[in-house]
Amino acid sequence: MFTNSGALLDRGRPMHEVVIVNCTVVDGRAAEGAAPLHDAAVLVRGERVAAAGPRADVLRTAPDAPRIDLGGAHLTPGLVNMHTHLSLSLPGAGGEAVKAMGPHDLALYMAGGARRTLECGVTTVRCVAEKDGADFALRRAIEAGQVAGPRLYTAGRALVSTGGHGHEGGDTLECDGADGFRRGVRSQLKAGADLIKVMISGGIAGEHERIDTPQLFGDELAAVLDTAHAWGRKVTAHAGPAAVIAAAVELGLDCVEHGYELTPQVAAAMAGQGTALVPTLLVTRCKEFFDQLGVPEWMQCRALGAGPRHLESYAMALAAGVTVMLGSDMPPFWPFEGTSATVRELEHMSEGGLGPAGALRAATLDPARWLGAEADIGTVQPGRYADLIAMDGDPLAGTAAFRGIRWVMKGGTVVRDDRATRR
Repeated sequence: MFTNSGALLDRGRPMHEVVIVNCTVVDGRAAEGAAPLHDAAVLVRGERVAAAGPRADVLRTAPDAPRIDLGGAHLTPGLVNMHTHLSLSLPGAGGEAVKAMGPHDLALYMAGGARRTLECGVTTVRCVAEKDGADFALRRAIEAGQVAGPRLYTAGRALVSTGGHGHEGGDTLECDGADGFRRGVRSQLKAGADLIKVMISGGIAGEHERIDTPQLFGDELAAVLDTAHAWGRKVTAHAGPAAVIAAAVELGLDCVEHGYELTPQVAAAMAGQGTALVPTLLVTRCKEFFDQLGVPEWMQCRALGAGPRHLESYAMALAAGVTVMLGSDMPPFWPFEGTSATVRELEHMSEGGLGPAGALRAATLDPARWLGAEADIGTVQPGRYADLIAMDGDPLAGTAAFRGIRWVMKGGTVVRDDRATRR
């Protein structure tokens, strides 16, 4: 379906100017009433979109620019995965292999994952706990063009209480007391964190804890929030039970990860406060993934057993009007149930009540707004980065259209073109 007219593509570098034609342009604004642009064209200059609109209008602005003909495909912004661990190491043989990596092996492993993430159509990620500062090195390498990968926003190491959720690895930092957590926040900001992640309850992957175990005292969480907010950074929290989430929302928490056991009252409080939810529905419905990694039976039972309540919580959040955002928790690129983990998560979100237009917004525009990056990513508009993906199906007719992603551009550079690959 995709054709390139003339000798116009150098897949390693952005072109100075190129026009993308023969496509329907749609983005997350469709959920807010914006109509798709049929028979559209997008003018890309350098790394950014210079114009997007009716084909004839755009071509008049750059009549001599080379063209990329998408053959009638649907063009959307690249996906934004807001719960990513490129150094993930769950309990089991697969996770132990990652934990055993030295710094050089880990860097290469994460770089490989970053490349695969970009190629599957995820052009931006939010990392919410990575090992030993490797995420900061990876971000620098991506920004310098040394490594192919998505735009990377990161929390660095997640903050946990001593012995708290995830304390076993180099992707967390143990803290205690209000002063200890203030130092923890500042240490990650010093390293270059774009946001702060904190574990405020137990979770699925902790053998000697329960999902509903509170793990921070009020003064500790308040110290995290006050310190991060004073530095202009948002805070997201791993959290499962309603009571723990309610207390955190009252203190000003910006985002909840998972939210396994919400209630209508807590969901309403989240909506009122503007606290977003990244539901990560996959983590309670991914037996195939667990089996591949050798995840032990105790964790599989806990995770899969939480699935029905998890989905109910998600429905409560939607009913209350909570902003929900795409986040897979599984590696974004992981082949899973016939597609990538990112797309499968988005399908679950759509099928769970969000619908196709809402899913597109949850994967693009709303994450961009949460990150404070809406001037750069999340829509197909002049001034935004040319982070674009194309597929034959209509994502507003069904989220499964994203299973057909076959062309990816990041910052004006084509990084995947399935037709070109077949030549």
